[in-house]
Amino acid sequence: MTGERELENTAQLSSAPGRTAASWLRYFYSQRPIPRPTPAMAFANLRKVLISDSLDPCCRKILQDGGLQVVEKQNLSKEELIAELQDCEGLIVRSATKVTADVINAAEKLQVVGRAGTGVDNVDLEAATRKGILVMNTPNGNSLSAAELTCGMIMCLARPETFRDQEVTFPMARPAFPPAGGGSGGIYLCSNSSLQFPSELSGPALFKGISEVLWFKRSSPLSTAHHDLTHQRQIPQATASMKDGKWERKKFMGTELNGKTLGILGLGRIGREVATRMQSFGMKTIGYDPIISPEVSASFGVQQLPLEEIWPLCDFITVHTPLLPSTTGLLNDNTFAQCKKGVRVVNCARGGIVDEGALLRALQSGQCAGAALDVFTEEPPRDRALVDHENVISCPHLGASTKEAQSRCGEEIAVQFVDMVKGKSLTGVVNAQALTSAFSPHTKPWIGLAEALGTLMRAWAGSPKGTIQVITQGTSLKNAGNCLSPAVIVGLLKEASKQADVNLVNAKLLVKEAGLNVTTSHSPAAPGEQGFGECLLAVALAGAPYQAVGLVQGTTPVLQGLNGAVFRPEVPLRRDLPLLLFRTQTSDPAMLPTMMGLLAEAGVRLLSYQTSLVSDGETWHVMGISSLLPSLEAWKQHVTEAFQFHF
Repeated sequence: MTGERELENTAQLSSAPGRTAASWLRYFYSQRPIPRPTPAMAFANLRKVLISDSLDPCCRKILQDGGLQVVEKQNLSKEELIAELQDCEGLIVRSATKVTADVINAAEKLQVVGRAGTGVDNVDLEAATRKGILVMNTPNGNSLSAAELTCGMIMCLARPETFRDQEVTFPMARPAFPPAGGGSGGIYLCSNSSLQFPSELSGPALFKGISEVLWFKRSSPLSTAHHDLTHQRQIPQATASMKDGKWERKKFMGTELNGKTLGILGLGRIGREVATRMQSFGMKTIGYDPIISPEVSASFGVQQLPLEEIWPLCDFITVHTPLLPSTTGLLNDNTFAQCKKGVRVVNCARGGIVDEGALLRALQSGQCAGAALDVFTEEPPRDRALVDHENVISCPHLGASTKEAQSRCGEEIAVQFVDMVKGKSLTGVVNAQALTSAFSPHTKPWIGLAEALGTLMRAWAGSPKGTIQVITQGTSLKNAGNCLSPAVIVGLLKEASKQADVNLVNAKLLVKEAGLNVTTSHSPAAPGEQGFGECLLAVALAGAPYQAVGLVQGTTPVLQGLNGAVFRPEVPLRRDLPLLLFRTQTSDPAMLPTMMGLLAEAGVRLLSYQTSLVSDGETWHVMGISSLLPSLEAWKQHVTEAFQFHF
């Protein structure tokens, strides 16, 4: 009945003689309060989270204290994982659970995947991004533990001494015992630093200060690798020897780290922690990182060099990069060939960064004196050639396996989930940096403005094609283009895209498939324009007469102008408040009564009304209405152009 009375009153007022436009508007404004902005933060409807790997109990407690339902089930098959995810919006994993494209596409409610740790190679990022699923990690959680394990590996590798292809002509040498079977070969001892090798060996070699040498015939399997005379005297092997009841002091001779050169590939959190720790051993640290600037790396004592200059300088090399196409096989046959002979390699990052076949060949040839591996291409590795090699130290992926790291990772990912749901902050984002900015108090309303202008542009230009220009103005928006452009894309595509729900996660991926190119640019505020507010955001269709300009007043996004026509005051852009915009000749006094009558006929109430300043003899009108009109055909008979939208 209320709606019928309002409609009846609307019809009466629109036809009442002598009624002024101001009186009509006062009446309509009085019918309903103007809607206030409602929070539209992405992922705010997260309610239930599945933890599918073993995590510290603090993770579950923090999630539950934050108001989230939690299910913990481990060792799930793919089918079981998919079944559990059917009523879960969130998933938290370590490295055991494989979040494949099949899992992602079958989990209809899934919105967020949290990795309690650093690496996310067990999550199909492309599939998650396409579906608009946010992926987060805890980049700080296991950094110290991984760095400490790396340093321990380096120290364990610092026990070998490799001797090969060095010339000697020594007169005195005698076998400690006759070779088995009477053949040549065996252990030769030298008490006065002189040793003459038999002719069966590969040639004369000079050794100084050596009390024992193990040698083989050319036909021996252990001598085919350039007749390597190597003793791996490492801490793990010495421990095993002791447990076997032996006391082999002479066998386990090592080398000092002091004065050696350590090459660190990847200078993020873990790489820099390794650098500062190994510098305390007197090591020279050099490195490479395509993102970290040389000035930043110099601040923690690492000299950056091109990769081709790093290889021949290093006594030790450790890798701390993500596994990407560009880093897969970073150490390979070609790079090993460029390394100093006897280089030692540590990989506590990701299996595949070091080509395992190339590493095995380098170990067999003696080009690599030893390797320490915590990670493998396949885990656990079925091919045990590297694990079983006498010059390899290996661990079953223990980089984050400390009580402190597990507690820290579980705590951090839980806090990130709770903060995200409450709209407080967003950290650890892997596949949508724009979302991080969306939670910033300063940027949040600008994200809303960008989406509103994108939605306006789609309605106005009619699903535009070509290039959309996103232009920012003002000091505080200098670097905002990259986070605002995805929000513009969301507005452009959210009703047009048939492939997926569009959000800040997948916007840039889907816009290319929609045939649109989005560019960003920035200009400082022009002198004399501070009156409209220092910062402006403009969205335009290149080569076409469509440009919308907006700004933020307080925390409210507002429309400032269309194609040069300026609104005074600006038009508030409120989520879920439909807007009807039309352009008319300024001198038409019958326009407003006619428009009011059309609204009444459609059963739509007017909630707000504003006009622009006159531009080229025409005026833009903006009406806030109770619902979108079913058609604008009747309107277009009376106005130059008209469109409507809501976001």
